[in-house]
Amino acid sequence: MLEQIIILDFGSQYTQVIARRVRERNVYSQILRYDVPASEIAQLKPAGIILSGGPSSVYAKDAPLPDKGIFSLGIPILGICFGVQLLAQFLGGKVEKGLRREYGKGNLRITDASCPLFAGLPETLQVWNSHGDKLTQLPRDFKSVAVTENSEYAAIENRKQKFFGLQFHPEVAHTPRDKEIISNFVHKVCGCGKSWTMRGYLTQAVEEIRAQVGTDNVILGLSGGVDSSVAAALLHKAIGDQLTCIFVNNGLLRAREAETVQNVFGKHFHIKLKYVDASKRFLKKLRGVTDPERKRKIIGKEFIEVFNDAVIELKKKGEHAKGNGQFNFLAQGTLYPDVIESVPIAGNPAALIKSHHNVGGLPKKMKFKLVEPLKCLFKDEVRQLGLELGLPKEIVFRQPFPGPGLAVRILGEVSPSRCEILRNADAIVVEEMKSSGLYYKIWQSFAVLLPVRSVGVMGDERTYDYTIAIRAVESQDGMTADWVKLPYELLEKLASRIVNEVKGVNRCVFDITSKPPGTIEWE
Repeated sequence: MLEQIIILDFGSQYTQVIARRVRERNVYSQILRYDVPASEIAQLKPAGIILSGGPSSVYAKDAPLPDKGIFSLGIPILGICFGVQLLAQFLGGKVEKGLRREYGKGNLRITDASCPLFAGLPETLQVWNSHGDKLTQLPRDFKSVAVTENSEYAAIENRKQKFFGLQFHPEVAHTPRDKEIISNFVHKVCGCGKSWTMRGYLTQAVEEIRAQVGTDNVILGLSGGVDSSVAAALLHKAIGDQLTCIFVNNGLLRAREAETVQNVFGKHFHIKLKYVDASKRFLKKLRGVTDPERKRKIIGKEFIEVFNDAVIELKKKGEHAKGNGQFNFLAQGTLYPDVIESVPIAGNPAALIKSHHNVGGLPKKMKFKLVEPLKCLFKDEVRQLGLELGLPKEIVFRQPFPGPGLAVRILGEVSPSRCEILRNADAIVVEEMKSSGLYYKIWQSFAVLLPVRSVGVMGDERTYDYTIAIRAVESQDGMTADWVKLPYELLEKLASRIVNEVKGVNRCVFDITSKPPGTIEWE
């Protein structure tokens, strides 16, 4: 059985970060709700358990509490922040509200260097705190192994039972030696090896797909984005011609998008690809629509209808069917963050995630069984898998693109002419960002067409044309973002090329808004 660490989620905004830190140590991790029965956890045979932080107080009336049976499984446990307070309270310690809240950077002094969590680390460390409550009395057989200015129990242990607790957050980048602390827990305390690799996952995933699908055929909606592209390549490796991809051109794609997808997947990977040009159909539905939410709903509904029509045609003709001739499976590029159940705890920042820019689900009447080969992976792991599968860098490391496409980057009405203006301007942004070496280093960079016309002078003639906004942001997960300080020379080149080469534009502006208060996309 695969070595794994179970993370019980008590509503921390950092829970997924903990999972990723464990996986970075080449150990598989899985996030479960805080109240999963100990018997279910035992069946998974984890090498260790991590109790996440959370917004609650352990003494609150509605505090989320785990099954106390987890402390009798004989499995190493690490409690982080709220998790260490739970650990202490369940085992007979005491937690009280602190005289002052400890938040932000702090200095940790290790008082027992023999503690396995701190193996190879210096006596003092910078750490990140975020708590109001604090331990005031340790459970029996526990001792303090590190202190901060505000806590004599900043790190505690019961080495015999392999129970450990940290009052700070070792998983965040603000704790510079975070990876070493996590590594010490999973390797030195839990005894895990380093078996979780993308090459190993690829072999395992291929076997699982073949076992699930059998001789049936699979349909996948290919968008050209990272997730669906990697899912397509993985499925094709597993079942070959039993996979048929449907690519819908909604008229809202980036420059040369349709050609690129058909070339990479049809000609290079020889994946069966049904291309549907529905651009006129989508643009007709969007005529006169200016409200962003209506745009999304129209595009989502139309996509479902177009996709459904394409599936019916495939089934009717049977031209792509292999094996038993049946299209019984629908593949989706669902990722792990999409399947993790959000813990509904008051004050939980992770529960306040806004709806994504994707186009929505398919109707139940289509009666497909789902195959989701990426549902155990985070985004960075999907990219690694893409490289293992031989996908080109241009696909694997391409920047995120919203499901409704250019429609949410055209403020106001979407029309063929406006799409063409924005498509041409955006192509210049992508080209120059790649030339500068910045494209693959930042989260996103793109153009936005504003419904604003202004007076300009070009070639001694007066113009009255549109404005293009350039957006460039840095982010780890898209939840927060900061604008990128692009070099003046690059901004100058972008503005010059766009104004001179894109007909209908005479002005460029640069968006310097972070998220929050703004969003990455404008709509």
